[in-house]
Amino acid sequence: MAVKSVVAEAQQVRIAIELIELGARLQLIQAETILSRERLLKLYKEIKGESPSKGMLPYSTDWFISWQPNIHASLFMDIYQFLLKNAGVSGVHALITGYRLYLDQIQGIEGGEPVLSITRAWFLIRFFDAGMLQLIPCKTCGGHFVSHVDDLHDHYVCGICHPPARAGKTRAAKLVAA
Repeated sequence: MAVKSVVAEAQQVRIAIELIELGARLQLIQAETILSRERLLKLYKEIKGESPSKGMLPYSTDWFISWQPNIHASLFMDIYQFLLKNAGVSGVHALITGYRLYLDQIQGIEGGEPVLSITRAWFLIRFFDAGMLQLIPCKTCGGHFVSHVDDLHDHYVCGICHPPARAGKTRAAKLVAA
């Protein structure tokens, strides 16, 4: 019979609370903690005042490759990998810390809205761990950007150095400019 630790359970609750506050979906929280679904539902309702959203989780590597999501995913992944290599942080703690640092960077930009949710960031890490995505250097600026593993990368130029023709011409961008 396993001995329950009050401290270990409190740490799991703290992790769940942090993930809920960052907007994580229930499936992510279940995967990253040992708390029961019922307990997580109660915790979610207590913190957010509503039930968690239902439905399928976003599951596609292609989302991370399109122009704006690629820039945000690349920023997050660079931060995350730096934490793993240099800060001695790993697992769910690296996800939480990396995502908070990503939000800090985005909020520092005028009109900066996060494109990457914590759930998508979690999937991004899983795609990297599964060998489906990788970071590759831009030949122009030298920054590292998310790309499919099987894509050709010899002359890769990022979306910042060579934005698509319609980049920044959305209705939202026009409203911000006005």
